[in-house]
Amino acid sequence: MKLKFVYSLAAAVVLTSAMAMAQGGGASSSALPPAPSTANDPPVSVSGAGTSKLAAINIEGAIFASNEGQRDMDALQKKFEPKSTELKGKNDEIDALKKKLTTQGASLNDDSKTDLQRQIEQKQKALDREAQDAREDFQNQQNEIGQRILQKMAPIILKYANENGLGVIMDTSNPWPQGQVVWAAPSVDITKPIVDAYNVQSGVAAPPKASGSASRPAGSNGLGTGTRTPATKTPSSTAPKSQTTAPPK
Repeated sequence: MKLKFVYSLAAAVVLTSAMAMAQGGGASSSALPPAPSTANDPPVSVSGAGTSKLAAINIEGAIFASNEGQRDMDALQKKFEPKSTELKGKNDEIDALKKKLTTQGASLNDDSKTDLQRQIEQKQKALDREAQDAREDFQNQQNEIGQRILQKMAPIILKYANENGLGVIMDTSNPWPQGQVVWAAPSVDITKPIVDAYNVQSGVAAPPKASGSASRPAGSNGLGTGTRTPATKTPSSTAPKSQTTAPPK
């Protein structure tokens, strides 16, 4: 999944928090872990802030790697399981009609064949509309989860930045060329410490590991019609690795 709200909401929340903290004289100290070493990376000069360090974070990955994000996404998947079963049943019914048309079409009279084709078309159109509605509903609720968590995570990111002298934080949720960041070294990635700090603040326990059943593929919406929502990043315990995408030759 690519969270459409991330960039606009993140900017708004972080800016609001920054203004509030600036007016209040800055953030208080905390037990957050220090920022990753950037000794091999050149410092970034930020106007009005002297020399500051650069960092990267996978906002989307952080949201859904958090205990709260994993818990709520698991609940959302379970909520949509009945709809998944329903859509799969309708899809199987259409497949059976298509098979009938293929295997018995030559023996059917024109009226029966036309009627069967009409049934398939009508049922397929209805299923497509229902599946699209279900996908949109799923994605909207998924975005609501992300928005709620991000609103609480943004101040943690800002506080971490202030306490560790970070002048710029890049979002690596979308790899290049969809995103702005071509490459970010693992040494500047702060996703995991942010997730760890958020887990402490939220107080949500880590979800139990599934056993005895196959795990759902990342990004599957479970709608049972051969369609999927864009993949949701849900790293379990470590920050997403930085990605390198070579520019086209």
